Amino acid sequence: MIARIALPIIIIVLLSTIYFDWKRWSKWRWWQHVLHWVLPVLTIVWTVKLAKEIDYFPDDIEEMNLYISLLFVFAVPLFLIALFGLIGQIKNKSKIGETVGLSVSVVVVLLYLYGIFFGFSKLEVRHVELAFEDLPEAFDGYKIVQFGDAHVGTLVGKRAELLHRVVDSINAQHADMVVFTGDLQNKIPDEIEPHKKVLSSIKAKDGVYSVLGNHDYAEYVGIDDPRKKSLLIGMMINEQSDLGWKLLCNTRQRLRRDSASIVIAGMENDGEGRFPELGDINTTLYGVNRKEFVIMLEHDPTSWKRKILRHCHAQLTLSGHTHGGQLSIFGWSPAELRYRECAGLYNIGDRMLYVTTGIGGVVPFRLGANAEIVVITLKKKNK
Repeated sequence: MIARIALPIIIIVLLSTIYFDWKRWSKWRWWQHVLHWVLPVLTIVWTVKLAKEIDYFPDDIEEMNLYISLLFVFAVPLFLIALFGLIGQIKNKSKIGETVGLSVSVVVVLLYLYGIFFGFSKLEVRHVELAFEDLPEAFDGYKIVQFGDAHVGTLVGKRAELLHRVVDSINAQHADMVVFTGDLQNKIPDEIEPHKKVLSSIKAKDGVYSVLGNHDYAEYVGIDDPRKKSLLIGMMINEQSDLGWKLLCNTRQRLRRDSASIVIAGMENDGEGRFPELGDINTTLYGVNRKEFVIMLEHDPTSWKRKILRHCHAQLTLSGHTHGGQLSIFGWSPAELRYRECAGLYNIGDRMLYVTTGIGGVVPFRLGANAEIVVITLKKKNK
C-alpha cells in the first residue's frame, strides 16, 4: 500500500521542507536548518522502509497507523502551509497564504484526530424495510441483519471493544438470518483467533451466512506460490466453519417456512482490476428456478451491474467492500469517484442492492461514514 504512494509522499515532503528552508534562509542559523531537516529525513527513511515491505502492508498494523498519523500531523500540514504560502507569494507577495494554510492544516489535523479517536468507534444500527411483489407470503416480515468488512486484524487492544458492541447489537435484533458480506481479515487467518469467542456468539434462527471478500484470499501477503495462498484460503474457510458460519462460495441454500422457500446464495469475490474476479453466476444459482426469491451475497458491489443484473434474477443483493470510503463530507464520499454504488440502498426497477459501510478497516479512521449493522426487514408488496 505504501509502495504505491511512496514517491508522491517523498516529493511532497522534500518540496515542502525546501520551501521553508528557502523562506527562512537568512533568518535561521545553521543548526536551525539542520533541525528543520531531521523530521522530514526520518519521514522519508520510514517511507522507504515501508515501501520495501514484501506484503501490501506491514504485519505490525500499529506501525503503519503510527506512520499514517505522522503524515497527517506533520507532512500534510507542512505541504498545505507551503502550498498556500507559495500561492500567496505568486499572487500578491503576501504572507497571508501561509496563515490560510496554517488554518486549513489545523482543521485537517483536528478532523483526522477525531476520526482516529472517536469516529472509528461510532456504531449505527440502520433499519431498512424492503418490499417485493414476488416475496413468498410466509417470509413477510423476515428479518436479516447484515454486517461486513470487519478487518479484525485492526480491532486489537481498545479497538476490540467495537466488535463486542457490534455482536451485542446484532444479537439484540433477534434476526431470522445474519449475513456477513466479506473481509473478515486484513491479511492472514491468524488474526481471527483472538476474536473467535465473540464472533461465534452471533445467533439467528436460520443461522449466519457469509462470503469471502478480497482480503480473505491472502491477496495482501507477499506470497507468489499459489499452493501457499491456497493453504491460507483453506485456513480462512476452516476458521469461518469453526465460528459456526455457513460460508457460501458460489453456492446456495434454501430456507423454508412451511411449504414456501427463499434462496440465500453467495458468490465468491467478483471485483475488477486487482481484486479477485471469481464469481460464477451459473454455479452459484445451479438448480434455482427463476420464480424463486433470491438473496445474493457478493462482497464487491461492482458485480451487481456488471454480472448479477445481467445474468440472473436475484431480487436483492447485499454487498460491502467500499467502507463508504470511511469518509463522508456533507453526504459525499471520495469513494464515489470509483464506486457508483458506494453506500446505502440502490435499485433498478424492482431489483435492489444494499452496500454496507462495514464495521472496520485496515486504517482505524472514520469520519462521517460510521460503522454500521443493517437490519433489513423483507415485506410482501401487494400487486
